[in-house]
Amino acid sequence: MITLYGYAPAFGLPSASPFAIKTDLQLRMSGLPYVYGAGGTPQNAPKGKIPYIEDKGERIGDSTFIREHLESAYGIDLDAGLSAQQRASAWTIERLLEDHLYWALVHERWMDDANFEKGPAHFFNALPEAMRENVRQETRERVKATLHAQGLGRHTPAEIARLGARSLQALAQAIGEGPYLFGGKPSGSDATAFAFAVSLLTPFFEGPLQEAAAKLPVLKAYSERILQRYYPEMVQVAA
Repeated sequence: MITLYGYAPAFGLPSASPFAIKTDLQLRMSGLPYVYGAGGTPQNAPKGKIPYIEDKGERIGDSTFIREHLESAYGIDLDAGLSAQQRASAWTIERLLEDHLYWALVHERWMDDANFEKGPAHFFNALPEAMRENVRQETRERVKATLHAQGLGRHTPAEIARLGARSLQALAQAIGEGPYLFGGKPSGSDATAFAFAVSLLTPFFEGPLQEAAAKLPVLKAYSERILQRYYPEMVQVAA
């Protein structure tokens, strides 16, 4: 049995992490049986980050390598039916989201004081009170330094939001009339697209990036289709 370690539902989302949402959805798409593991943290993950899985005694980290493992170990293809050109486009979309838009999302959640206080600040609530605030602020400083090293953090907040909005608009154009990225059947890259669309649409966090997502009805309709298909329990809760 596959065990998935990822962040718990939060902020009205299946998980606090878009990468954990991506892997969870790809597991649902695969039809493979799996369970959620308790106690998974970046500290005990094979690559020092969430999500990761355990499968037959092997631990696999990073959502992309998790997918590769699932497909090779179980003989499945989440992109079945896609042409070589479509597969290339799928990879391009995933890189746009994971290597660019992700950092704009991180900036809006971690660098905006109000968003940080009601969101990421609570990741540290389980720590002893005597050390909690120091760890919280040290981690926030490390995130700020990572954003700067990545490059996006060197821009002003308005510039970051503008770049992020362009990525959101590109995603909306890629979805087009849908219903999914490549027609009537969801593929592996739809898990990534959904994870980022729904993570930026949540009204839990406020800011220019969330506002840009909310102005794209294609993203809202797309997210709702996938929620209805793969997360009916969340639709029922919302109702």
